Amino acid sequence: MAMEPPPLFLCPISMELMEDPVTVATGVTYDRRSIERWFFKYGKTTCPATMQRLASFDFTPNHTLKRVISSWLDRASSSSSPSTAGSPATTSSSSSSNAMERERLPSVLAGIEETPFKATALKNLRSCMAGDEAAREDFVACGGIQVLGRVMTQALAESSAGGDFSAFRTCEEAAAVLATLPLSDDASVELLLKPECMRPVSELVQRGSAEARLHAMSMISKISRASVRDWTAEVDVDDMVKALLELLSDGASAKLSSRALDVLLDVTARYSRGARRAKAVELGAVRVLAELLLDADRHVAERSLLLLKRMCKCPEGRLAFAEHGLAVAAVARAVLRVSGLATRLAVNVLWLVACAPAPAERVLEDMVVGGAVAKLLALMQVESSPSTKDKAVKMLRAHGAFWRQYPCFPTDLKDYLKSLN
Repeated sequence: MAMEPPPLFLCPISMELMEDPVTVATGVTYDRRSIERWFFKYGKTTCPATMQRLASFDFTPNHTLKRVISSWLDRASSSSSPSTAGSPATTSSSSSSNAMERERLPSVLAGIEETPFKATALKNLRSCMAGDEAAREDFVACGGIQVLGRVMTQALAESSAGGDFSAFRTCEEAAAVLATLPLSDDASVELLLKPECMRPVSELVQRGSAEARLHAMSMISKISRASVRDWTAEVDVDDMVKALLELLSDGASAKLSSRALDVLLDVTARYSRGARRAKAVELGAVRVLAELLLDADRHVAERSLLLLKRMCKCPEGRLAFAEHGLAVAAVARAVLRVSGLATRLAVNVLWLVACAPAPAERVLEDMVVGGAVAKLLALMQVESSPSTKDKAVKMLRAHGAFWRQYPCFPTDLKDYLKSLN
């Protein structure tokens, strides 16, 4: 089994092992490629981990950390060889050590609220529980969720009152411990749904480090899958949506973007009322999703299109779609190119905006200029789902006369378009 790298070796932005660690003015170390992308591609002026504004964008190579990572890689490679990996002595020693750590768990939890070094204590607790299912079960049985809920609430209050960054770091470390739990039982999920846990988790999604945001969204995903109760009742949904859209807009980490899409899908599924989806549109959902489509792989494209479909079911979403100069082209690009599901979703989005009452003329213009009409015509020649083909035919019949007047419309397709009417 491959060794997991220590958290210190992971870039706070990409959450991947650093190849060229460099330190910025705040003292935080990142992989050079990730921090350069943050500053120079996305135009950010803050440190991603602390969110402090930087006066200098100079990097200092962290040679020591680079050597330590290199040594760790050499040891990891050696330990995975057949001669040492999984040997009886190693397995026995590991089991004995885990059992001793579990015995100490109640005393660790008892003192964790009192120690002034909470972040360090929580980091040690996380190491104790990593990969040890029995330790995680003991943690829950000993009231660990309740303890960490109180720790997060206190740390968040101290941070909001003007405390130093270490208070917020404590909240992040507590969330990292909770993120190791499988959350497969109702009792654990109900404990995490309490305000003392959910409010800090929501806050971490909004302003935590890259790693903390991943942990927070991991918990939300697990809670959503395990619970029939609506977890959004315990958080400010609008603030949550705004934070998720900002993450997607930044695009600093593929892992963060993927997890943000998952949570946003869950939020919007519960965002059933038109006024709530209109609020998401107001926060920039259509713009962010349309731009995300321009450089998306299959999984991102499918989820982005599903979200766009939900947004375009309300008038505000269709208006925002019509006003975005690249939205139609981005959606049309996915038709017959990404996957069968992406094609069906893309046609559904175009259907919603083109066949709504009084569709915007700009949308119809963008569809012919941006290639959407040509894609709809191509759908007639290939196998596709009956409902998708039916929507394409109805759009072509409804607006064919309008589209034929454009010089960019292919001459050889005009007769075919006439045959549909």
